[in-house]
Amino acid sequence: MNERKGKAVLFSYDIEDAELIGKIYHKYKITGPERTINSEIIATNSLGVFTAGVFIACGSVNDPSKEYHLEFSVTQEKLAGELSLLLGDIGVTARTVQRRGQHIVYIKESESIEDVLTFIGAQQCTLELMNVKIWKDVRNKANRIRNCDSANIDKVVKAAMKQIEDIHLIQQSMGLDSLSQELREIAEIRLENNDMSLQEIGESLSVPISRSGVNHRFKKLAAMADEIRSRGKNNGAE
Repeated sequence: MNERKGKAVLFSYDIEDAELIGKIYHKYKITGPERTINSEIIATNSLGVFTAGVFIACGSVNDPSKEYHLEFSVTQEKLAGELSLLLGDIGVTARTVQRRGQHIVYIKESESIEDVLTFIGAQQCTLELMNVKIWKDVRNKANRIRNCDSANIDKVVKAAMKQIEDIHLIQQSMGLDSLSQELREIAEIRLENNDMSLQEIGESLSVPISRSGVNHRFKKLAAMADEIRSRGKNNGAE
């Protein structure tokens, strides 16, 4: 029989023949209702093959583009503990949790999931997981660069608006002609180009200067504007 669980189709087979059940119990060394991992089976077979069989029987792995998660779902707590120890033998740290009557042995670290997939012979799945990790890493770096660029643009715009405000105040209070030739030139360029960076302004001067040189001249203009504001406050207080 089969039943649908979400998008997956689960198959189950019922065996009622007592003799056949006995043979299966003997073959796989199952004793009584309590299940356990028989070390003799692992000793006489490949641990990788055994783990692959366990994965086929009760394992699943999530789409790595959404989250990194591999798990085994077993019915008994002792069996879950033994499986967790077995994974520890191949250098993988697994955790256990109980969910809907099942004991879940799960792994969330992408490197550990890669190790398990490689160990059970699913190398192609390991490569696909690594490709997804690379793609996500590149995407995250691109997002960080874009966010950083946006923040830098905002910073440049705010600085330019403050510089223009200072220059307008100086222009209204004392006129730009009162400024030195160096300060007047940089003030006029800023008024005509509110989106220019400091480096671009420096390159546009009759005698080009560095970004730090441009910043130094704007600081002089800002100090003059602050002095004008200060005088205005003092006059108002009188």
